[in-house]
Amino acid sequence: MRTAFVLLLASATLMAQRPAKEPASFPLWNGPAPGALGTTEKDIPTLTPWPAAPERANGAAVVVCPGGGYGGLAVDHEGVQIAQWLNSLGVSAFVLRYRLGPAYHHPIELGDAARAMRTVRARAAEFRVDPNRIGIWGFSAGGHLASTLSTHWDRGDAGSQDRVERMSSRPDFAILAYPVITFTEAWTHQGSKRNLLGSEPDPSLLKWLSNDQQVTAETPPTFLFHTNADSGVPAENSVYYYLALRKAGVPAELHIYEKGPHGVGLAWSDAILSTWPARLADWMRTRSIIR
Repeated sequence: MRTAFVLLLASATLMAQRPAKEPASFPLWNGPAPGALGTTEKDIPTLTPWPAAPERANGAAVVVCPGGGYGGLAVDHEGVQIAQWLNSLGVSAFVLRYRLGPAYHHPIELGDAARAMRTVRARAAEFRVDPNRIGIWGFSAGGHLASTLSTHWDRGDAGSQDRVERMSSRPDFAILAYPVITFTEAWTHQGSKRNLLGSEPDPSLLKWLSNDQQVTAETPPTFLFHTNADSGVPAENSVYYYLALRKAGVPAELHIYEKGPHGVGLAWSDAILSTWPARLADWMRTRSIIR
């Protein structure tokens, strides 16, 4: 009973901290985004900043990528709630609304994520964050996007006239919650693959975007959370990514809970599963992301 009460109180506290409306978002590019097919909301990738309160802010920041199978975005429980939780730890959050399939295919989504990382880094002084402590957190297909940036980042274009494009797109750390990882195995999430790559993708591209096969020693330290009962995106996705990180010597931590469905977010309504954010907070402390 006490555990359930504490969890309920934590959830209520976060909801009480929620502003009447989301903070104002801003587009990632001035003018049309590269590859834009129109000028509607779905064609304009944005970031919504959720700054940590000045008295709690510790300089860390996280770009948050909600899931939705690359065909939608679960912005509330995999975006807004995540930003609030990070704020409670003194971490500033930036919720990314990236472009989606079937209208948009790779590399558009990766380009949006890379631009988000570069933007926060380029404007670090304005946002009052440390440009060397900016991570990425992705859920489900958003976890695929976060792991794609983790394994396909670049150092930026030093000769660009755009100061944002001169920044590195490498996350300093990554958090992957029930992520889609592979496009070549039996446990591939077919909907995410189809929305991102179309109905007949090149086999070489499937391998290139199976991120467990792309890990190197420069892939950022990573925390992974999954459930054994996840039938939407099986836990093998996290397991094989963890094993690749371990083989490459990249610091990593993996937590697989026995029970729990796909897409739980912070799982506030489950007395057991809702303990996973505490494990994440512990990991963030061991890495000096938070104190």
